[in-house]
Amino acid sequence: MSDNRFIQLCSAGIAQLKPYLPGKPISELERELGISGSIKLASNENSLGASPRVAEAIGALMSEIARYPDGSGFELSQALVAKHDCDPACITLGNGSNDVLDMIARVFLGPGCESLFSQYAFAVYPISSQAVGAELVIAPAKDYGHDLQAMRERLSERTRVVWIANPNNPTGTWLKRGELKSFIADLPEQVIVVVDEAYIEYVDQPDYPDASLWLDEFPNLIVTRTFSKAYGLASLRVGYALSHPDLAGLLNRVRQPFNVNAMAQAGALAALGDQAFIRRSVESNRQGMTQLTAGFQRLGLKYIPSVGNFVTLRLDRPAAEIDQALLREGCITRPVANYGLPEHLRVSVGLAEENSRFLDALEEVLKR
Repeated sequence: MSDNRFIQLCSAGIAQLKPYLPGKPISELERELGISGSIKLASNENSLGASPRVAEAIGALMSEIARYPDGSGFELSQALVAKHDCDPACITLGNGSNDVLDMIARVFLGPGCESLFSQYAFAVYPISSQAVGAELVIAPAKDYGHDLQAMRERLSERTRVVWIANPNNPTGTWLKRGELKSFIADLPEQVIVVVDEAYIEYVDQPDYPDASLWLDEFPNLIVTRTFSKAYGLASLRVGYALSHPDLAGLLNRVRQPFNVNAMAQAGALAALGDQAFIRRSVESNRQGMTQLTAGFQRLGLKYIPSVGNFVTLRLDRPAAEIDQALLREGCITRPVANYGLPEHLRVSVGLAEENSRFLDALEEVLKR
């Protein structure tokens, strides 16, 4: 029972929520332990940073910092229209894709509604759903990933939103084109299906689907994307959703004024224009993933095959203990007990030297 004196004043969903715990910043770790030169492989950030064009675009806005941003995000929206060959009315801009996910819950969920997602799915789905009073329905995972048949079996007349992360965070698992499209096609039109494609740029699989290509076919489909991962703009917080104009119109009713700041809009626009940087990021990630998984195999550790920019390894012992030991070695990783995986550790793909340092630290810690 919480000792918060105001707990009785909030809604039941909020009262039962636990705050989302972000990855520990390097500054916090070094301040706590009095160390320096730490590395962070906890939050699935782009190890190469962002395109140099982003800093140039932001710098050019410094003289306008006292002005409000373009509330419509016109230039960024137009660039997204060109990228996705869609109607401008299909776009909803967000303060990161998390912002859009929260809008979806606010618009389509509430008391008496069910929110359906997979075991081990992204933490924002239950947080946003519970915050608005919806009932959480969790389908058991299969091989750490979405079991679409199990999700079908849990649909009911009260289901309003189905959430699918493809690839999934924190497991890195993914769904193939045919199975995902068939699942969406079977859903009643009054059920909103969200396909969260935060890591799509990193995926190199021949049968991986781009769900944004199905918007004309499925009016109940919402696809979310982010600039926080491959585009390297995590600190700027900018993402978006693509959907039927009627859905986007509802989302935009609750979108906060100026929710995407001017720096974020300019940075995202510049990042979109540098696809060569994205290709370098994807190649760097491919090499880093090979380096990490080879290291895990050498150490005799099991891991979940991933198509994102992170990999989750199984330690067969409490991951929190290993995480704390790694922190003392200056390596920040992410234990995922909050996802129901207490013996697993999620590691973001870093630069080659960061991956080597982490693997050396992990080997040393496991010997103790």
